Amino acid sequence: MFDWQSWMELAVALGIALGSTLVVLVIISLIAKAAARKRDWAKAFGGKVRHPFRIFLLLITAWICIQTTTLPTKEWRGNINHVFLIFAIAVGAWLVGALVSFALGAAMNRYRIDVPDNRVARRMQTQLSIVRRLAFAAIVIISLGSILLTFDGVQALGASLLASAGLVSIVAGLAAQSTLANVFAGVQLAFSDAIRVDDVVIVESEWGKIEEITLTYVVVHIWDDRRLVLPSTYFTTTPFQNWTRRSSELLGSVEFDLDWRVSPSEMRTKLDEILAATPLWDQRAHVLQVTDAVGGFVRIRVLVTAVDAPTLFDLRCLIREQMVEWLHSKDVNALPVTRVQMVEEQDKPERKREDTSTDQVGLFTGSPEAEQRATTFTSSIPVQDEAALDIGAEGDVWRDDPAATAAPTRTMTLPTADGAN
Repeated sequence: MFDWQSWMELAVALGIALGSTLVVLVIISLIAKAAARKRDWAKAFGGKVRHPFRIFLLLITAWICIQTTTLPTKEWRGNINHVFLIFAIAVGAWLVGALVSFALGAAMNRYRIDVPDNRVARRMQTQLSIVRRLAFAAIVIISLGSILLTFDGVQALGASLLASAGLVSIVAGLAAQSTLANVFAGVQLAFSDAIRVDDVVIVESEWGKIEEITLTYVVVHIWDDRRLVLPSTYFTTTPFQNWTRRSSELLGSVEFDLDWRVSPSEMRTKLDEILAATPLWDQRAHVLQVTDAVGGFVRIRVLVTAVDAPTLFDLRCLIREQMVEWLHSKDVNALPVTRVQMVEEQDKPERKREDTSTDQVGLFTGSPEAEQRATTFTSSIPVQDEAALDIGAEGDVWRDDPAATAAPTRTMTLPTADGAN
């Protein structure tokens, strides 16, 4: 049998809850508007927590009123309480998240990065953004876990899962090894001060600024408005350049290859005029030097300083442009010239062939002395014949006979230089 009286009591309780909630909300709204006229943070606070606070207050008031009424059965009371508990956890998580977002947002607003010398502000912005993400993740996980634990079946399952939590954690760690590595790397980047939001870096041969740092990846805003998304582990395992690690001030160079007729002193005077007329130079340092003078050109290097990387880039372009215009108008001789000497090809003179028919001066031919030398070596040499000699017993030669004195001779001929006898 349908109990009209119980349902009428429930409807009246809900009406009272709604009316009382509206009265409380009007009072709080008036107080918040009065505070917003004097404090800017009060207006921001009201904008953040207005909706979750109103829903949470209405939900809690209605739940209290329902508890004071008599429902038809215990089953209805249990089901309604369960539904209100789930909504209260969800809306309460929303309200806590809004409060955390307002608190961290107010802290981040204190550190502006659009001002000079913002190294501390960029570090705080990076760390607070990571803390906010961690806080939101924790709130979501805790609220979902709390909602699941309101069911009896999940409570029993939770007890068994806790018993095998060690094994589950090992399996999950192995399965999500790369993801966990990126998460830990993101936390490390946030609190190690290696990179910060708005840092100027060189990664993958690209120049850009750190736009966003999350728990798993980093977004780099490239100079041509592209976005380079890199995993957090990239910045913990790969070398990269950070141009604003300690300060944003930088030193840059501009180089010219000019002719030997250039006047470095006049260029130095022109550089002073350019820097004096531009606000891009921070007046810390400037120099013009001849760094090389070989290969037909003179290399001029200009060093200048600026407050940050974008300003330095514009300053270098300005110096390069005005120097080129000045060289064209005032010192044309200094422009680089390639000198080429044109040489006509000439016929090579023919070499006279040597006349082999003429006599050449040699050791035994070609001159009177050589001929005489040849005669000396090729003439007949007299040799005495032993048979014609009268030798005595004591070995003395008897020359009483006139014929013996004119002993017969024999001739020995030596070979000539050409082999003839």
